[in-house]
Amino acid sequence: MFVYLASQSPRRRQLLDQAGVAYELLLPGVEEDAEALETVCADESPAAYVQRVTHAKADAAVQRWQRRQLPPAPILCADTTVTLDDRILGKPANAADAAAMLRQLSGRRHQVLTALVLHDPASGQRQSACSVSDVWFDTLDDARIDAYVATGEPFGKAGGYGIQGRAATWVARIEGSFSGIVGLPLFELDQLLRADRAGRAGGPG
Repeated sequence: MFVYLASQSPRRRQLLDQAGVAYELLLPGVEEDAEALETVCADESPAAYVQRVTHAKADAAVQRWQRRQLPPAPILCADTTVTLDDRILGKPANAADAAAMLRQLSGRRHQVLTALVLHDPASGQRQSACSVSDVWFDTLDDARIDAYVATGEPFGKAGGYGIQGRAATWVARIEGSFSGIVGLPLFELDQLLRADRAGRAGGPG
């Protein structure tokens, strides 16, 4: 299977490698404001937000594919968000923001949502899925939080942490998809890829 990956996340690339899916990056050009797609709308639920953003990323990626006149292949987009009490915790703006997020997560359960979109530009068909996982954190004192923030690891990550990094030692338990928490739920991805292959094999009708 080959896909265009419209994501700058190195973690998603690693997970595609793990799943044995070949890919080529389809990244935004300098003329695109990719960050603007992640703006939260008023009164938007976390589930609605992460799915809307992923579909918006897919729309932008399809236009990118058309402009670059690339050969047809499925386009894969994903977005991950962390939620606490139905509040969205996005990527921290700075060290103080990261520390504040981690203090909120300390000793509590939160959810990680990752939405996927697989768009076939040849047929125009689009499939989507969303993984929801629960994560329980240990109680964190300021020294642990400050030391973690100082590593730079929280930046660029929803909720201010990466479960595949040093923050793994804080995770008491999870319920759901570990790969989904990392940023690309492999079970849901496999389901989308299998459905796409079946659609191609079946042809029209």
